[in-house]
Amino acid sequence: MAKAKAKAKGSTAHVLRVALFSRVILLTLIALWRLLFSPYDTSASLNPNCLSSSSSPSATAAGGGGGGGEGDGSRSSPPDALALPSAAAAIGSSVVWDGVYFVRIAECGYEYEQSFAFLPLLPVAISLLSRSVFAPLIPLIGYRAVLALSGYVLNNAAFVFAAVYFYRLSLLILKDEATALRASILFSFNPASVFYSSIYSESLYALFSLGGLFYLFSGAKTVAMILLALSGSARSNGALNAGYFCFQAMLQAYGAIYQKRKPILAVQAIAAGVVQSLFVFVPFLAFQAYGYLNICLIGNSYEPRPWCKAKIPLLYGFIQSHYWGVGFLRYFQAKQLPNFLLASPILSLAVCSIVHYVSILYRKFPLSSMHKEIIYAAEMKSMGTNEGSDDMWISNSKLSSKSTRADHMVRQRKQEGRNGAQSSQDKKSMGRTLPDGMQGESSIMVLPFILHLAFMTFTAFFVMHVQVATRFLSVSPPIYWFASYVLASPSSYKKWGYLICVYFVTYILLGSLLFSNFYPFT
Repeated sequence: MAKAKAKAKGSTAHVLRVALFSRVILLTLIALWRLLFSPYDTSASLNPNCLSSSSSPSATAAGGGGGGGEGDGSRSSPPDALALPSAAAAIGSSVVWDGVYFVRIAECGYEYEQSFAFLPLLPVAISLLSRSVFAPLIPLIGYRAVLALSGYVLNNAAFVFAAVYFYRLSLLILKDEATALRASILFSFNPASVFYSSIYSESLYALFSLGGLFYLFSGAKTVAMILLALSGSARSNGALNAGYFCFQAMLQAYGAIYQKRKPILAVQAIAAGVVQSLFVFVPFLAFQAYGYLNICLIGNSYEPRPWCKAKIPLLYGFIQSHYWGVGFLRYFQAKQLPNFLLASPILSLAVCSIVHYVSILYRKFPLSSMHKEIIYAAEMKSMGTNEGSDDMWISNSKLSSKSTRADHMVRQRKQEGRNGAQSSQDKKSMGRTLPDGMQGESSIMVLPFILHLAFMTFTAFFVMHVQVATRFLSVSPPIYWFASYVLASPSSYKKWGYLICVYFVTYILLGSLLFSNFYPFT
């Protein structure tokens, strides 16, 4: 056991080093392309003063530095008053695309309706970091450059820790160290890497989403609730993580009914799952209420905005539809074909991942052991909750799936008497159906990840701007689990593994070149 823990810590340290190395490469590439090529749009350096609080009540949002005097006066020094004006200009001009919105919100708050499309976690974190750790740099490079620098440091550090949680979560679910390690390295060099090293919300979302899922499946539900709720305040799709609590609640309810024969426990499990799921939704809903308060109730507009009159005044949905044309099949236009081609690699990889795991799980449904798999999963969830410790789960994940299930079958034989022989037969049948290396992949615990990925893939293809799929799906673990499986497969699959590696490397080079110079990428 001690050797297993030491080996796990060694692998974690290896993932940490790889993730750090990947960020160094990305930042080096971004700096290199900025030096070699002129940006397509140089307006990023423009920084108009913040709107006064009297003209925009929303300028004093929690994410900003306040509207009016403080935001546009004392913290926006002229270039000739700075000690390092060239550094300030370089950092300021590096803020492109959505990063402009995040930095502006961190400095001035939510001034405009469309800015509410960007959730507050990243601007709040940038603002706090710039006022504390990096505050001494303000006289040197100016407040806006400090805001940008805070965003870069924050997101790159968050990604490194996200990669570590990705490895720990993969090890927990797959129970295969080699597969988890390969998948984590692939995640560190994922095709949307440029966004994880820029001022975008992907890094914080990945950190809190992957960390929350790790603690959830480790049994530390309170920590999981907090982290997953934070993921919902980083990106709107973080609210979908509530589905994992629903899945766990259904597992526990199933176990309570069919194993313990206590329906009251099933009701309690479902009720707890509902409360936990609602908790994950709270940050996103609270932000929508904040937008309604500032725009519909105390805004300066004489004519109320259309969405204010809706039965359910959802600001985020209105912004996506009105300003960006997001909607079901609205992007299916001939002129958008290049964007569909740009997103086709990640969409293809996502679909292949879904088909792969669904086919594995489908083989188990005709077997009577499917019932025992659900009972086993529910029992392990209960053990994890009672222990409240990650060590037990890490230790269990180091064991082979075969030996773990063998212990479970022994308990089942003791409890079920003559049914034990049938349980043994089911296990042998399962062993013939699935290779040992795929036992972790065939676990019922993979199912919620597949359902989550399927929903996001459908949304990315049919509803969103499809080119965003590259970064929208980049945090989904099954994509890297499947890619890891392909890379370790026999020679007949090597060409596909080669194509996956080429795709990752190409998009890292292409993304760092195009995105950093204000050219459309994803």
